Amino acid sequence: MKQKAKILILDDDNYVLLSLRILLEQHYTDVRGINNPAQLSSALEENVFDIVVLDMNFTAGDTSGKDGLKYLQQIKEANQDTAVLLLTAYGEIDLAVEAMRLGAFDFLVKPWENEKLLASVKTAFELNSSAKKIRQLESGKSILMEQLNAPFDDIIGESNAIQQVFRQIEKVAGTNANVLITGENGTGKELVARAIHNASSRSGEVFLNVDMGAISESLFESELFGHKKGSFTDAREDRIGKFEGAQGGTLFLDEIGNLPLSLQAKLLRVIQEQKVTRIGENKSIDLDIRLICATNAQLDELVKNEEFRQDLLFRINTIEIHLPPLRERSDDIPLLAKHFLDQYKQKYKKAGLFIPDYIFARLSKYDWPGNIRELQHAIERAVIMSDGKQLQVSDFNLKETNEAELGQLDSFNLDDLEKWAIESAIKKHQGNVSHAAKELGLSRGALYRRMEKHDI
Repeated sequence: MKQKAKILILDDDNYVLLSLRILLEQHYTDVRGINNPAQLSSALEENVFDIVVLDMNFTAGDTSGKDGLKYLQQIKEANQDTAVLLLTAYGEIDLAVEAMRLGAFDFLVKPWENEKLLASVKTAFELNSSAKKIRQLESGKSILMEQLNAPFDDIIGESNAIQQVFRQIEKVAGTNANVLITGENGTGKELVARAIHNASSRSGEVFLNVDMGAISESLFESELFGHKKGSFTDAREDRIGKFEGAQGGTLFLDEIGNLPLSLQAKLLRVIQEQKVTRIGENKSIDLDIRLICATNAQLDELVKNEEFRQDLLFRINTIEIHLPPLRERSDDIPLLAKHFLDQYKQKYKKAGLFIPDYIFARLSKYDWPGNIRELQHAIERAVIMSDGKQLQVSDFNLKETNEAELGQLDSFNLDDLEKWAIESAIKKHQGNVSHAAKELGLSRGALYRRMEKHDI
């Protein structure tokens, strides 16, 4: 099986070009030859070569090798990862030493031995591939490190609404289709993106999260597509962009609805072509990524208002997964609350802390405008503020969106009056059941029985 590699042969002897192409094409997928050094610049601009086999002399009667050294430098300046094998009919030690100093991989004397040349090309390709991978990882370290510490918890819920989301994740994970996740802030869009990645064939590769709303217009291309050293004032070193950093894995573009219209065409081009070009370079890099986007915006409305490109929307939402707000999956609130309680009991060393049933009922009635994120912060605050083993209403600091439910009655039904009295007493005494029972003239046990009856 042939190795997937791009090899360029530069020699002014057409017989040498033909011989080398026939030899190398038996082992490598893309072998090209040029016989004029004037064509070298355009070849390097249009392609990223893994290996260049380079003749040392192009001027009639010249055996100094100066031409070869000049073109060697040109090749290495264009791409430091390209391995250069030099060919010459004059095997001088000084010339070989200088060539190695300038970055040549090997120095072979004509006429070459096929086995030796193939062995040299194979070694160059393998070492070059390893070095390129290491360099890519080092360049992307700053991008990836922020992802290593990103929190991830399994999606929690048993409600019909979240079960529908689970079914969609299962269907889409095994494909390479672009996915758009929609939903209000705090509903867990990144968790769904990570779940898709983890259930896919790319699960062993990187998951890279990019907040599109946090990238300034001036740095957009550099951040996403990368840049070459010296391409602009602050470009002090070569840098890969987010698209390259996600090679082989999943790129998650969060809050894509915040992307200015002026930048959407640039993003669309990369998604369509599956190629990226760093700033300061002309050659493109093939991409192999899974794209997942998310937004809390109504993209259809933005399209109508000409604030979002329709063709970009078509590209990113092959599959759309909508996450319901927490108020539409209130059955999951107790599960989520217990999950966050377990986390923060351990974090703040408050073992034994628990949430009483009437608090669960209260949490389930709250609208949670900030969704799961607000619930998580509310539980953390309650754990921090708690004094005893049982969380109290006063520990939560909830905005009373359901005040009418607790403060007014539209009915004089005795059961409704009893429920109203119990809820009002509990509220008055900030969740202290003993004080509320005393206020109502009941024993603590009797109050708990009535709370259970009314699902408080």
